[in-house]
Amino acid sequence: MSERSALLKGIRAWLVLFIVCLVLSGATAFPLVHELRWTEDVLRALSVPEHLPGLTDWIERVGRGLDATDAEYPFVLYGTDWLAFAHLVIAVAFYGPYRDPVRNIWVIEFGMIACAGIIPLALICGPIRGIPFWWTVIDMSFGIFGVIPLYAVRRKIKRLEALTAAAPVTAAAVTA
Repeated sequence: MSERSALLKGIRAWLVLFIVCLVLSGATAFPLVHELRWTEDVLRALSVPEHLPGLTDWIERVGRGLDATDAEYPFVLYGTDWLAFAHLVIAVAFYGPYRDPVRNIWVIEFGMIACAGIIPLALICGPIRGIPFWWTVIDMSFGIFGVIPLYAVRRKIKRLEALTAAAPVTAAAVTA
């Protein structure tokens, strides 16, 4: 396997992982009410309340809030439907770098900027919305863990770009 093929294979593998994570993250934003009920049941079954009462209290509080919102103001949850849709649309954008990584490196860089933007958003909006700091840290981790595959992909694309740029020089040297 040539270095170019190996780079392309690595780029595509990282992108598939990133796209799958975006799709899963988006898909889980649709059934929030049911997910929270399921999460509460799982936490109780695993005896988590005994070991992490703060986590259990938070999940139960969020569940009560979602139940009340769903019962009285279900249209508010339409916002999370749009959140889910945004994740799915962003995932589709990463098909561009999958097809032509060098030409579409800007999508990777856009994704890295978006990952960096999670940090100030969580730090500013978390306290405003009454989110516990430890949950804000979890939210920020999505940006940190999201940038890892994107950084790896960007490095590989830069190497692929250098190989591609060097290829015509090598061919010209051979014909001379």
